[in-house]
Amino acid sequence: MVTGATSGLGRVTALELARMGASLTLVCRNRLKGEEVISAIRDQTGNRALTLMLADLSVQQSIRDLARTFVDRGEPLHVLVNNAGVFNLKREVTADGIEAMFAVNHLSYFMLTLLLLDRLRQSAPARIVNVASAAHRHGTIDFDDLQAERGYRPMRIYGRSKLANILFTYELARRLNGCGVTVNCAHPGAVATGLGANNGAIAGLLMPLIGLFMRSPERGAATQIYLASSRQVEAISGGYFVDCRLARSSPQSYDTALARRLWDISADLTGVGQ
Repeated sequence: MVTGATSGLGRVTALELARMGASLTLVCRNRLKGEEVISAIRDQTGNRALTLMLADLSVQQSIRDLARTFVDRGEPLHVLVNNAGVFNLKREVTADGIEAMFAVNHLSYFMLTLLLLDRLRQSAPARIVNVASAAHRHGTIDFDDLQAERGYRPMRIYGRSKLANILFTYELARRLNGCGVTVNCAHPGAVATGLGANNGAIAGLLMPLIGLFMRSPERGAATQIYLASSRQVEAISGGYFVDCRLARSSPQSYDTALARRLWDISADLTGVGQ
């Protein structure tokens, strides 16, 4: 299963996994875009084992519906790639009343993974891949202002959500030790994708120019594809990967007490993982 599969890293990931012969579930928000991606990947790879599932990952009920529908299909799940993400220049709040970058970039990973965890265990060996970012080095977890109500600095709040991805990855790896399910996270680099293109006309004009100095989605997606498919990492869990190699994340990302507290608060905010 690959989330955020209509463009950028998610689309490239789905395409390359399809080339390998994987049976894929592509999670998209927009049906027309999702159907276009499915059709294009089928044409390019000849792989017909592609399924579209619709979900708005900013809405917790939509995530629950997605997980329930998938589980009810009775199929195994060997790889979950949590790829979907947003970058908002202005503070936005989801239908659940949660700051949008924290909700989509972290809580959707947390919810979907834990709601599918029993199926992943049943399907073991299985892998979870969380798309993080080196931007986590610019973030801190402020438990007194997780909703960014006191001041909204986009890069700092984005960094917070990406730090949360890594803390979640490490804590989940500790909890899954020995069960046949691995979890790792990836930094794709600064990639020319549609991330941030939802921020109005000026951002829409600037993104193509900025993209000239950024990695292609194909290069950026290489590490998450590697984590999803390579035999070289089948026994590795709790790792942070850059350019398909293990790397060190920020010092605070290794704070186990911080990770446990974030887990507990995420569980309270979502009603899962308690």
